[in-house]
Amino acid sequence: THNLPPGLEYLNQLDQIIIHQQVELLEAILGTETSSKYEIKNHLGQRVYFAVEENVCFDRKLCSPIRAFTIRIADNTGREVIRVIRPLRCNSCWFPCFLQELEVQSPPGTVAGYVVQNWDPFLPKFTIQNQSKEDVLKIIGPYATCGCFDDVDFEVKALNEMTTIGKISKYWSGFVNNVFTNTANFGIQVPVDLDVRIKAVMIGACFLIDLMFFENSLDGL
Repeated sequence: THNLPPGLEYLNQLDQIIIHQQVELLEAILGTETSSKYEIKNHLGQRVYFAVEENVCFDRKLCSPIRAFTIRIADNTGREVIRVIRPLRCNSCWFPCFLQELEVQSPPGTVAGYVVQNWDPFLPKFTIQNQSKEDVLKIIGPYATCGCFDDVDFEVKALNEMTTIGKISKYWSGFVNNVFTNTANFGIQVPVDLDVRIKAVMIGACFLIDLMFFENSLDGL
């Protein structure tokens, strides 16, 4: 573990990561959009990281869900260990040259990998790349991302797109919770021996999927 980026040793033995969005009281009552905050937990529900989105109110109001952002992820001591950077880009299959791309750094300032959207007329598709921009994994979502009272799974696949090795799941957590607070609850399942840097990139991919498909959707209801 001495070769791991500082703070990523927490991910070394994890094959399941839970991401829970925290809802501010003002946002829940008035519907006012505030910066997103997340707890990142292990399968036992123990918090291992805390994430805060940084952007400006103008971006959240006008550009959501394609807004640019920086998400800073800190461990339980408050040390920033992962930084997720998303530039403002298109969210339409009609602009295949300017699709979504996200950079994940760990430690902050050092690239751990990238999430790159792939053009497809029917399915949400992404490629996970390492720090050298070499393709590592694929993520393929369903044709319809509305849950309709059920979970929504984005499958994590090998580069041949034939072998499924994990998934990113949007959990449906009930009508009242989804409609009136629009909280995000995700689960990431990956092989336990996956490079911790790629696990960090998968966390970034989860944030991107949340904003692209669920930010203003009332979770498919």
